[in-house]
Amino acid sequence: MGRCSASHLTPYLLPRGGAPRLLIRYQAIIFDLDGTLIASEKLALEAGAAALADMGFTVPEGLLEAMIGRDDDAAHALLEAGIGKVDRTELAGRIGAAFERRIAAGTLELRPYAHELLDLLDASPHPLPRAVATSAQAPSATRKLAATGLAPRFAHVVTRNCVTSPKPAPEPYLRAAAMLGMTPETCLVFEDSDIGAEAARAAGMTVVQIPDLGAASGRHADFLAPDLIAGARAAGLLPAVVAPQAGR
Repeated sequence: MGRCSASHLTPYLLPRGGAPRLLIRYQAIIFDLDGTLIASEKLALEAGAAALADMGFTVPEGLLEAMIGRDDDAAHALLEAGIGKVDRTELAGRIGAAFERRIAAGTLELRPYAHELLDLLDASPHPLPRAVATSAQAPSATRKLAATGLAPRFAHVVTRNCVTSPKPAPEPYLRAAAMLGMTPETCLVFEDSDIGAEAARAAGMTVVQIPDLGAASGRHADFLAPDLIAGARAAGLLPAVVAPQAGR
């Protein structure tokens, strides 16, 4: 599986000005990970709430949800703005341990139709290359992809370690496009959060937004849909008649 590192960053193209065009034929697909392919946001919120409670903090309603889609630095800054100084190392350790326990217990699930959509894409006469662009650190992303069986389904993964400017900056998606050998305007993106959708739109890509737990305005999306299959239909990636049964 292709991954970038700090010592070997793939050059990427900056998008031209203007909103992305609606393409009749896409040339590549890029997926966000947490909240889009993997239903990890609920587990992360539960782990974070439990860890902060154990540390003696009372978290205002909606604060943890507002952190969804942000990279670690931005999320921690938002957290401290809401509840004051927090020992980042202790918090990360507690959340990481709680999250790993949940993964070990088999409670990390996929979003509805994740494998089904990938199966349909693989079955196409001309399968499109695809990648993952996530705000997660590389070790976390690797564990999640392995635990859910998604690892062999993506040739390239762009993590927080790969970029200087994380989402909502366009760099993660621009790097993913470069790794796929595609120009940004030919890429279709699946995202759950407004922050991620903003990043993809800023990269000049067509955006399908599938909201998970966080509030989603859809203002940066070309298509807003309740699930991955519905989003793929709306974007013209799949025929409207496709209606698989979830279950994998």
